Amino acid sequence: MRCDFSVNVGRRKARTPAGNYPDTRTIPRMDFLVLFLFYLALVLIGGVMICICSKTHYLKGLVSGGAQIFSYIIPQCLQRAVLGLLHYLFHTRNHTFIILHLILQGMVYTEYTWEIFGYCQELEFSSYYLFLPYLLLIINLLFFTLSCVTDPGTITKANELLFLQVYEFDEVMFPKNMRCPTCDLRKPARSKHCAVCNRCVHRFDHHCVWVNNCIGAWNARYFLTYLLTLTASAATMAIVSIVFLVRLVLLSDLYLETYVDDLGHFQVIDTFFLIQYLFLTFPRIVFMVGFVLVLSFLLGGYLCFALYLAATNQTTNEWYRGDRAWCQHCPHVARPPSAEPQVYRNIHSHGLWSNLREIFLPAAVHCERKKK
Repeated sequence: MRCDFSVNVGRRKARTPAGNYPDTRTIPRMDFLVLFLFYLALVLIGGVMICICSKTHYLKGLVSGGAQIFSYIIPQCLQRAVLGLLHYLFHTRNHTFIILHLILQGMVYTEYTWEIFGYCQELEFSSYYLFLPYLLLIINLLFFTLSCVTDPGTITKANELLFLQVYEFDEVMFPKNMRCPTCDLRKPARSKHCAVCNRCVHRFDHHCVWVNNCIGAWNARYFLTYLLTLTASAATMAIVSIVFLVRLVLLSDLYLETYVDDLGHFQVIDTFFLIQYLFLTFPRIVFMVGFVLVLSFLLGGYLCFALYLAATNQTTNEWYRGDRAWCQHCPHVARPPSAEPQVYRNIHSHGLWSNLREIFLPAAVHCERKKK
């Protein structure tokens, strides 16, 4: 594949070092990359602040105060519409995020197949690397489906006694003889009633809107594998696309070119200029690279967190409630006023391999504990 670049970006013109005269036109600098990075930084900082606010009571107060201020500015009809939409999306079971997930995945893979795959074949990339995202896609869709349709561990009258014998009650976060007021069932240790699904779930982790299902004892292994393959597919696609763009720049000697700046001086093409030029030449590819690159970091961070929870035999629900599980805050546990408060401690961790075995082979572990 012969890569012929005519380096003319908007009103900026790139020239080879020798035998050319400078372009005396005023060339405005396009700083969309800086603006995009600034926007991305704001999004990431906002996400981090949301996580911090969920764990800090002081910041929760600030957020609620800000929400009250906005409530006086935004019309009531618009507030009701937004709250209704948010309630539908996040507090009722629906397939909106499943459809959005499949659309985004389809768009990314369409762009990869339509442009990057063909270009990389002409540049004689190894077929193993090019077909790896498709293999990961097949595995990912399989475990995505299993995460959606598998029962997470719904507690019913029929299996209530069975689940009560699986985990030990710690008398802090999970005291004995607790009943679910909605399901009217005794609550096994590590279980929780999901308000979205309207059921009690054994070893409840969280409700995931992307799979429209709770993550519990029976489908946690599928969800972890789904998350792992999704992260791997995004990272693989990002790597292949970046390597393609880098090889394209090297083959065209674009990094050796110069351009005329606003003062009429020759300047060597820097990284920002190069990325801007590639964006204007291959806008869909560069946008896709940015999307899957950011997605890889976000998914990678969440995957590390999920693996940490699995390795320590914790659930997201337990991790979130852990720093607030003081005995004196539990109205169902009778304790003298002079008694010292007890902090929640994880009593369910029995070593790395035992913890992972409990995630990936839950039926075998439950049978062993039932016999004991």
